[in-house]
Amino acid sequence: MTNRTDRIAALKATAKERILILDGSWGVMFQHMGLTEDDYRGARFADHKGQMKGNNDILCLTRPDRVSELHNAYFAAGADISETNTFSATTIAQDDYSLDLQSVIDINLTGAKLARAAADEWTAKEPHKPRFAAGSIGPLNKMLSMSSDVNDPGAREVTFDQVYIAYREQISALNEGGVDLYMIETITDTLNCKAAIKAIMDLEAEGMDKLPIWISGTITDRSGRTLSGQTVEAFWHSVRHAKPFAIGFNCALGADLMRPHIAALSRIADTLVAAYPNAGLPNEMGEYDETPGQTSDAVGGWAQDGIVNILGGCCGTTPEHIAAIAKAVEGVKPRAPQSSPHGMRLAGLEPFELAS
Repeated sequence: MTNRTDRIAALKATAKERILILDGSWGVMFQHMGLTEDDYRGARFADHKGQMKGNNDILCLTRPDRVSELHNAYFAAGADISETNTFSATTIAQDDYSLDLQSVIDINLTGAKLARAAADEWTAKEPHKPRFAAGSIGPLNKMLSMSSDVNDPGAREVTFDQVYIAYREQISALNEGGVDLYMIETITDTLNCKAAIKAIMDLEAEGMDKLPIWISGTITDRSGRTLSGQTVEAFWHSVRHAKPFAIGFNCALGADLMRPHIAALSRIADTLVAAYPNAGLPNEMGEYDETPGQTSDAVGGWAQDGIVNILGGCCGTTPEHIAAIAKAVEGVKPRAPQSSPHGMRLAGLEPFELAS
């Protein structure tokens, strides 16, 4: 399927038939590759100031072969959707590495093209199982909802307009590169997320192709709230105006601790519910010990209980984890989205609903 309209139709049709599988962690796999500073720099950034190692997004430009290798590994493991390697590819996040706008645009454009090529190759090999490329739009290292100075509640390192522009630049390049959907993920600050949503809506109003939006927040601890303080329901009320293709949570927690939050979202969302937890919680060395069998047993139970539509893995998960998850949910029917009764729904840190 070379036509984007056909691919989006296939994505939506497949989601009605079965539980979709997302890929797993990228960071842990790059670590396993043992990449050096030279790998991150390549010829283009050989003389760039400062350390580049750890800036995984730059590998789209300096080691595209390694990026394609991971797309292929996850598709071979059974993933239907693979993310672009662009999690931190905004001018705000890449300022830590002193990268200019053109470099950031090139990361997104190339990252999207690499994901597109891998998805098309696997779809051609297995037409019965089409593959899709999701444009990864990650969180920033600066937040709009929370102060950057404990002594000044109003202090911010960025403005809404700056965040909006940074996301707009990223989204435009991802779209041009050929992604099938956007994934605004690992959201810690809902206001940052809303800047990304506005960027998408404005670009579409100006004529850019309209793509499905997947929104994935992060519950940071046992409080059941995002880092900016919202409950599950308040978070949903804050972003539902975007009419997302999918809503869910990822990162921060393992499957056991994430389940109640996914269950809560499943009860209220009138769209697909997605989850990609970490492989448990990190140990004292910062590593993840949960085996593919343990992860797949946990999320497989979510599928059996009818609370999810899309499953994958975040930190610590590997192609082996994704293969185990795919096997665990094979043949299981996807969750039926909830109907949404008419009413006014508002949210601050807590939800408010006024039924008609």
